[in-house]
Amino acid sequence: MRRSITLVLFGLLLLSPLVAFTLRATPVEDAVKNVIDAVTDTGRTDIDDIIEQALPTVVYTLKIDGVIGVVTDARIEEAVEYAEDEDAELLVIQLNTPGGFVAATWSICESILNADIPVCVYISPEGARAGSAGVYMTYAAHIAAMAPATNIGAAHPVSGGEAMDSVMNEKVTNDAVAQIKAAAQRRGRNAEWAEQAVRESVSITSNEALENNVIDLIASDINDLLRKLNGRAVEVSGTKRTLELDHARVEPIKRTFIHRFLEVITFPDIAFLLLAIGGLGITVEIWNPGAIFPGVVGAIATILAFYAFSILPINYAGVALIMLAFVLFIAEIKIASAGLLTVGGVISLFLGGMMLIDTVEPALRVSWTVLVTVSVFVGVVAGAIMLLVVKASKRQPFSGRHGMIGKIGEVRGNGMIYLDGALWKIECDEPLEVGQKVVVVEVDSLKLIVKKKS
Repeated sequence: MRRSITLVLFGLLLLSPLVAFTLRATPVEDAVKNVIDAVTDTGRTDIDDIIEQALPTVVYTLKIDGVIGVVTDARIEEAVEYAEDEDAELLVIQLNTPGGFVAATWSICESILNADIPVCVYISPEGARAGSAGVYMTYAAHIAAMAPATNIGAAHPVSGGEAMDSVMNEKVTNDAVAQIKAAAQRRGRNAEWAEQAVRESVSITSNEALENNVIDLIASDINDLLRKLNGRAVEVSGTKRTLELDHARVEPIKRTFIHRFLEVITFPDIAFLLLAIGGLGITVEIWNPGAIFPGVVGAIATILAFYAFSILPINYAGVALIMLAFVLFIAEIKIASAGLLTVGGVISLFLGGMMLIDTVEPALRVSWTVLVTVSVFVGVVAGAIMLLVVKASKRQPFSGRHGMIGKIGEVRGNGMIYLDGALWKIECDEPLEVGQKVVVVEVDSLKLIVKKKS
């Protein structure tokens, strides 16, 4: 009986993949059925050609929404490699960005320019923009498209926490112009406007971009885009390739959990918030050793913050000011400064946050809302905890040697007083009477030094 059951279960295990394959209806299985029918009906033997004609082409889409950084660079590089491995007909990058960091932008452009499959940068949805870094990405793509009511431009490079001198600014600008003009010449786009976008930060609408040969077409959505691109010839790796997008299967490349997590913690506002939480948690743990929870949270937040700093262009003077803020908070309980150290800590935290990200691009820096809110919150919490610690340190002890001082007892004779439910030996410089109230002024081993209660 046991053997029979085992055989049945083993048989079901072998059949399960076949059942699952049969039940799963996808275009690929339908295409295979069509191949079989074609071979049966026509007697053709060129199976490879039939399969190539019957299988639907695949178009992968990747959505990029927000600041261009190292995580975005990794996502695009992985998407290009994946689309190449899957022999995709097209990779569409749906773009909406205010700009990004220079190093990540150059790396993304390199990945797109050297891709072995066609890459289309599609600025969408309506109302989206391709600012700064987005312009370079659009020019690097094999196909550039925009949705209606979108805009592109303002590609002047910005870098450094302080204003660049004229010589350095000219060098950086000329390098950016050379980069974008090279991409424009490679893709046959308007190099003159590209130079204006870099040097003068000009911006144009989707209709103007089409008229000025900045983009190739305008499409209302992804389906409209594929319909307009079907049959279009594109040069990829030096060879002409005609896009066959009729009945193409569109598959989005979704963000992984780790990408989502890294994008969150590497956002400048979040990186600053993590460092503030980390510093506050460690400060509270130092103020109150053994609390454990604030110390653990503070350590984790600090490590995550420094990971973000390894990716972001950080001004370490800003980091030093933030660290100084928490040193001042800790010193407040050791030095009687009447709150001056706490105020200095808040000011140091605020200035550190302003200087933290090494760029002058407003969209890439710590926002004023976060900066003010976090600085005030940390200052209030630090001040409140500091007051509680100071108050506790001045409180009369409840037990131990120092807890006896100031207590009142009653004289019982034979050099003893009754105090806290027990009899204690006493010593006094004045004569005492039974029943008289005395106050403890000092403790000498197991003997209490007392005086008459006034």
